[in-house]
Amino acid sequence: MKKAQRIAVIGAGAMGSYYGGRLAEAGHDVRFLVRRDYHAVRSSGLNVTSPDGDFLLTHPFTAADSSEIGTVDWVICALKSTSIHSAQKLVQPCVGADTRILVLMNGLGLEDHFAGWFGEERIFGGLAFTCINRGKPGNVHHLAYGTVTLGHHKNNPAEIERALALWSGSKTSIVSASSLLKARWEKLCWNIPFSGLCVAGGGITTDRVMSDAGLRAAAGALMQEVICAGNADLAYHGEKAVIDGEALVESMFQKTSTMGAYRPSTMIDFVEGKAMEIDAIFNEPLRRARELKVPAHGLALLTALLRSLNHGR
Repeated sequence: MKKAQRIAVIGAGAMGSYYGGRLAEAGHDVRFLVRRDYHAVRSSGLNVTSPDGDFLLTHPFTAADSSEIGTVDWVICALKSTSIHSAQKLVQPCVGADTRILVLMNGLGLEDHFAGWFGEERIFGGLAFTCINRGKPGNVHHLAYGTVTLGHHKNNPAEIERALALWSGSKTSIVSASSLLKARWEKLCWNIPFSGLCVAGGGITTDRVMSDAGLRAAAGALMQEVICAGNADLAYHGEKAVIDGEALVESMFQKTSTMGAYRPSTMIDFVEGKAMEIDAIFNEPLRRARELKVPAHGLALLTALLRSLNHGR
């Protein structure tokens, strides 16, 4: 029987709660750092609805401070990237000599922060292509998809195998990435056009982008800019991996066509008046495109608009 791992979930929002819950369901000792829903989860548990099977964690280990969690085998950091500068303080109490850290966050360059704080070899990146939203406190609604792509900060195959083993036996579909940087840029090919246009459109859902000819064309053009910037960045970092633009664009549109009226998390933050994840998802890719002299006029315009809408939040 596989040995159970002790896991800290730092940032138990929709994403952290769902994937941490799946690991708990698989028999691991999962400990959640909870902020907004602390009292609800303590009193009524964590309730998840999902096409892959509903579940209820009746008495999950919940903490209001990460020092209550202690040292663990794995940290899953699922904070919003707007909280990146709080991440070191929140994760530190859970890190021992052999702890691995999975950065399950949206955006580019996040693993670099963790590598600087905790060392490169223990850092992994996770990219979830999924539709998950929070409901009332203590409730998470997994709507569709759910695959997580795992990569290692230094692309170490042995470390990637270690990460894959953690999820063995869970109901989560896991795939590995031989190049974490490539996987990050590929995820941005969805996040930048669909999250960005849903906000720029005033808080619209993804089906509106798909059904409007002008918005769909804008999404496609943004994808092409991201692909060009991503391939230039991969070459700059000495990686042989190349993004297959044609196949990726087709895949992104096909998957989005099945999502219905989906609300990306950035759009939800926008309509709820919260700070949006602009720096990691938009600013950093644009910075790299400009540094590498890759034309990105659409991304520049969209980023400027989003920065303006995010001002003061």
